[in-house]
Amino acid sequence: MASLLFFLIFASCLVAQSQAPSPAATDDSPNMDRILGVIPNYLTVEDSTKGMAPLTVKQKFRLFARETFDPFTAGAAAAGAALSQVGNDNPKYGEGAGPYGKRFGAAVADITTQNFFSDAMLASLLHEDPRYFRRGPEFGMWYRVGYALSRVVVTRTDAGKNTINYSGMLGMGMGIALSNAYYPEDSVNGREVGSRFGTSLAASALSNLLPEFWPDIHQRFFHHESRTPPPSADPRRR
Repeated sequence: MASLLFFLIFASCLVAQSQAPSPAATDDSPNMDRILGVIPNYLTVEDSTKGMAPLTVKQKFRLFARETFDPFTAGAAAAGAALSQVGNDNPKYGEGAGPYGKRFGAAVADITTQNFFSDAMLASLLHEDPRYFRRGPEFGMWYRVGYALSRVVVTRTDAGKNTINYSGMLGMGMGIALSNAYYPEDSVNGREVGSRFGTSLAASALSNLLPEFWPDIHQRFFHHESRTPPPSADPRRR
């Protein structure tokens, strides 16, 4: 997963350097609900310059459910459990089919609880917006990289102002704390919990680069084909 993220970062840099910023570049962009046609992208606001109504509590819970119970999420949990199984890494359930099932269940529970606490419960209680507000190609590439990485600690309130991302960080911490109830004893200690929190923060920050730059990548490598007009019929053949 990390290698894929770094590859996409590199590709994004190439796109940002080779494509001149143009407000019209995203005017006819297709629906971006999925990155690469697979990865859910429900929490991204493509054009943050437009006025956006705040999400209601019901809408925040719906977004949580939509991203959490997407088939890709289950696939990502299965892949993460498989990687953990190979080296008997955390959570240290052991080897074999039974421990793999426990790892898969733990991965699903981790994703579900962190998303619930962050994007649904705390975002509603603290009046914070769980969405990612994309900057777009009118901003410089490195500014966009810095902005995307910073969103793990900065977010928007429902009123549209920047604030510390309490819902994101506290929700992440609450999910990790809850995981201590079902993780094996060998994986529950101060060092392991701190490592999990740091890894989750880093993964969350890096994952913001995908929704920030995916429309640029799509525009550069895929969308040009849809702009080619179909050949007109020759009137002489009528």
